[in-house]
Amino acid sequence: MRERFGLGRLVVVLVAVVAGLGLGAAGAGTKDVIAAMDALAAAAFEGDGPGAAVLVVRDGKPLLRKGYGLADLELGVPVAPEMVFRIGSITKQFTAVAVMMLVEEGKVALADPVTRFLPDYSTGDAVVTVEHLLNHTSGIPSYTNLPEWLPLQRKDMTLEELIDLFRDRPLEFVPGERWKYNNSAYVLLGAVIEQASGMSYQEFVEQRIFEPLGMVRSYYGAADPIIPGRVRGYARGKDGFVNAPYLSMTQPYAAGSLLSTVDDLALWNQGLLAGRLISGQSLGRVLTLAHLADGGGTGYGFGFFLTRYEGRRVVEHGGGIHGFVSYGLAVPEEKVYVAVLTNATGGGSERNPETLAVKLAGLAMGVPYVEPAEKPLAPETAAFLAGVYAGRDEVKVYIRVEDGKVLYQRTGGSRTEILAAAGDTFFFPGSFTRLVFDRDGLGAVTGLRVAPRLGPAMAFARTDEELPGEREVVAVPSGTLQRYVGEYEISQGFTLTVTLDGEQLMTQATGQERVAVYPESGTAFFLKVVDARLVFEIDGTGEVTGLVLHQAGREFQARKLR
Repeated sequence: MRERFGLGRLVVVLVAVVAGLGLGAAGAGTKDVIAAMDALAAAAFEGDGPGAAVLVVRDGKPLLRKGYGLADLELGVPVAPEMVFRIGSITKQFTAVAVMMLVEEGKVALADPVTRFLPDYSTGDAVVTVEHLLNHTSGIPSYTNLPEWLPLQRKDMTLEELIDLFRDRPLEFVPGERWKYNNSAYVLLGAVIEQASGMSYQEFVEQRIFEPLGMVRSYYGAADPIIPGRVRGYARGKDGFVNAPYLSMTQPYAAGSLLSTVDDLALWNQGLLAGRLISGQSLGRVLTLAHLADGGGTGYGFGFFLTRYEGRRVVEHGGGIHGFVSYGLAVPEEKVYVAVLTNATGGGSERNPETLAVKLAGLAMGVPYVEPAEKPLAPETAAFLAGVYAGRDEVKVYIRVEDGKVLYQRTGGSRTEILAAAGDTFFFPGSFTRLVFDRDGLGAVTGLRVAPRLGPAMAFARTDEELPGEREVVAVPSGTLQRYVGEYEISQGFTLTVTLDGEQLMTQATGQERVAVYPESGTAFFLKVVDARLVFEIDGTGEVTGLVLHQAGREFQARKLR
C-alpha cells in the first residue's frame, strides 16, 4: 500500500509535484489570455457556493492554476488547486491503461472472451471480448441504469455482489453492433485486471500507476481514511445546495472510484503521453477510434473520448458521481492539458466542467470557442420541421413550433428551444450538441441526426405520427392536493419532495430544480418541463402511501416518508 501523507509533509510533496511537472511561472501566454481564463472560471463558480479546482497547462507550464468557490460550505473553506476530488468516470482512463499494461505483459489479449477470466459469467451465445468492454460495445446492461440499483447505493458490496446486479441480464444488443456507455463493462474490466495480475484493482492502480508517476495525492475512494485536502460534495436542493447523498465507494470500483487533484491528473496525462506506462504502439491502440460492425463510428477509444477542436485532435473524458463532476482534456499536438474538478451536481450549463474545459483549451491554443450565430428562420420553413421522429429502443423526438420557436423534446426529456445555424443545422444555446435535419431529393424533411460532442450521432427517422396533443389539466380540490404534500423516497438518499404553493403542486428531486406538476386526474399528475408523470398511491383507509414516477419508459416506486 502507498504511504499516506500527513499535513506536515503535504507542503513538501506539493512543491515536488509542481517542480516535477514543470509548473513554474507561466512564461507562455499573455496576461489577457490568462485574465480571460480566470474570468470564465470565476463566472462559473461563485465565491459562496460549491466550487472547482482548475488547471490549464501549455508546454509543461501552467497558464492557470487556481481554486474557485468553496470546498466546505459549512466551514467556509475555499477551494485550493491542490485539493482532492472524486473524479468519477475519469477512472476509466486508468482502468483501460491498466488493461493495456497487462496486454503488453502477455497476460491479457484484447480478443479474449470475458469468460476466460470470469468463467461463471454467462454471455449466452454471444462472445463478449475484453475489447468490447473497453470501447462500450459489449451490449451488457449498465447496472447504474437499472431501477433496482437505486435503493442499493448506500450498501457496501463485494465485487461478486456488484457483478450479480447485472450477471443474469440478457445482452441489449449483439456485441460490436452498437455503442452504449457502460459502467458494468468497466466493473468487469476491474475483475479482469485482478484475475490477470493477482493484485486487487486498488493495489494495481496505486502501485503500477500512481507511484511510478509520482501521483502522491491520488487515491482509491473510500469513506473511512483521513485524506488531507479532501473536499465535500454537494447537490442542488430545494432551498440551495445540500450535502450530496451518500454512495458506498465499493460500488463505482473500476468504473469511477478514484480521487485525485488537478496537478496529479496533469502528471497522469504527461506520463501517459510520454510512454512511461505503455508503449507508443499500445497508446496508439488506446487512442484509436472504435468502429462498429457496420463501419459506423463511436467517438471512443479505450477509456477516452476522441474528438476534434478546430482541426486539432482532442483526447478527453469526464466524470459524474454523487456530489462531484469532473473533466480532463488534452490536445496532444498543442501540448495543452485542462483539468476541471468540481464539488457539486445539479448546476446549470455555466457550471458544466466540459463546457469550461473546452473553452479554456480554446483560449490556451489561441482559438477561442465561438458559439454559432443564430440565423433567422422563416415561419414556413420552421413549420416543415414539426413532427415525430423515431429512433432506437422506442425513443422518439418531438419537434414542435410554438410562437415562432422550434422546440425539441426527447422521450422522457424536457422541451428545449433549438436555434437555426447554417443550412439545416440547429443548436441548443450554450451546448456543443448539434442537430441536422435530413432531406430527400425533393427537399422534404426525412429525418434528424442529433450529434453530441462526445460519442456517436443518434439518427431519428421522420414518421407519419401526429404530434401528441397537450394534456388537459383538470380541477382538483386544494384539500386533495394538500394530502399529497410530503417527502417520497425513490431510493436511500434520493427523494422527491412535494409541496403546495397556493393551488399549485410542486415537486423537487434531490439535486434538481423545483418544478410544477399538473393534475390530469385526482391521483395522476404530469410535468410540462419534462416528459414524465406521477401517480399517487392511496391505501384502503384513504392514506397516501407513495407514488410511482413514470419517465423514459421506466417506473420508479417511491414510498412516502412523511
